[in-house]
Amino acid sequence: MAAVAAGLSAFQRVRASDKKPALLGGAPVRREPFPSWPVFGEPEKRGLLGVLRSAKWGRGSGKTVEAFEEAYAKLVGARYCLATANGTSALLTALAAAGIEAGDEVVVPPYTFIATINVVLMRHALPVFADTDIETFQIDSKSIEAVMSPRTTAILPVHLGGAACDLDAITSIANRRNVIVIEDACQAHLAEWRGRRVGSIGKAGCFSFQASKNLNSGEGGAMLTNDAQFVERAFAFHNNGRARRTAAPDFTYASYGANLRLTEFQGALLLAQMERLERQARQRDENGRYLTSMLAEIDGITPAKTYSGCTRNAYHLYMFRYDASRFAGLSKAGFLKALRAEGIPASGGYAPLNREPFLEQVIQSKGYRAIYGEARLKQWREQNHCPANDRLCNEAIWLTQNMLLGPRSDMEQIVEAVRKIKAHAPELAKG
Repeated sequence: MAAVAAGLSAFQRVRASDKKPALLGGAPVRREPFPSWPVFGEPEKRGLLGVLRSAKWGRGSGKTVEAFEEAYAKLVGARYCLATANGTSALLTALAAAGIEAGDEVVVPPYTFIATINVVLMRHALPVFADTDIETFQIDSKSIEAVMSPRTTAILPVHLGGAACDLDAITSIANRRNVIVIEDACQAHLAEWRGRRVGSIGKAGCFSFQASKNLNSGEGGAMLTNDAQFVERAFAFHNNGRARRTAAPDFTYASYGANLRLTEFQGALLLAQMERLERQARQRDENGRYLTSMLAEIDGITPAKTYSGCTRNAYHLYMFRYDASRFAGLSKAGFLKALRAEGIPASGGYAPLNREPFLEQVIQSKGYRAIYGEARLKQWREQNHCPANDRLCNEAIWLTQNMLLGPRSDMEQIVEAVRKIKAHAPELAKG
């Protein structure tokens, strides 16, 4: 029976490859949209209306944000959670609590959202780029130590796309060099490293609840830590410098800071969204694995690998590499155009952050030249090369997490679209 099924599957693939791609006048593989995002229902309505009717909308007046913090800390496996206005403010708060400041250097990946870099610059520290592991899309632990200097105070790795970076190697380097690890887990809700939830392993872990994220309140973020003093410093920073108090607030301050607080409305949304998180995570994992098993059979398509220590991939993104040479020279842009025409929305992913022109403007500024000196900034420019990341940016293809929330047949349609494109790549390449 299994042999018959396997044979039928192969026959179906042949038939699919005979069909014209949509760009060449054929019918698209898919006409209906993929599952919409966000998913919401009665729990969200009850939570929002409860906060509305309470007339306690801001942190400190109500208890909803505190309830979320307690629940999320328990879910991730950390002692403390501090909710923030967004993922960027979670990262900024963590760096401030860690004492990262002007003169410090922070190791960062070049393949990530700009917020990872912006928060380092906001602290007037120097972001130093380690290269990317092209097989996993994660920061390459083997390149980290080579770019560290006596000024390095932190490593800021990203669990990109929802898969864990190599935390064993990174924490080993950090311990040996006496620097801290702050995990950017903004895309990695419920991802795991050796059975532990990411965001609970470094000095701090930071999450985003922006509209596209697997746990979503439109905007929002959280910083987690196991250090009681660290979270109190973080609380004061995100609360305009005011320390945590049980009495009525006065106008004395523990530190400088900013208003980076989460609202009670967002706390209510997050508590409701958490009810679906585990179920959705299981579905993404099942579909992601199934999709990988099929795409890996197509010459020229290489799904992102995970490290052996990554015991759960959150699949905020499904990522693979596209080799144009195996598709008759069809460019990445051409492949994306053909894929979208088949009803499969896809993205080309990030551009190389280390090559962003604004970075040169920053290090040429009067402040950075005064802090770091011309010799160190010259050295920074000379070592700011990430060849593996450059290649990855030319090859990467992304699918979004909501595309993994449908039935298995959705994954089969994605594969059918890729096979159609490959079968007719010479014709598509001419167009």
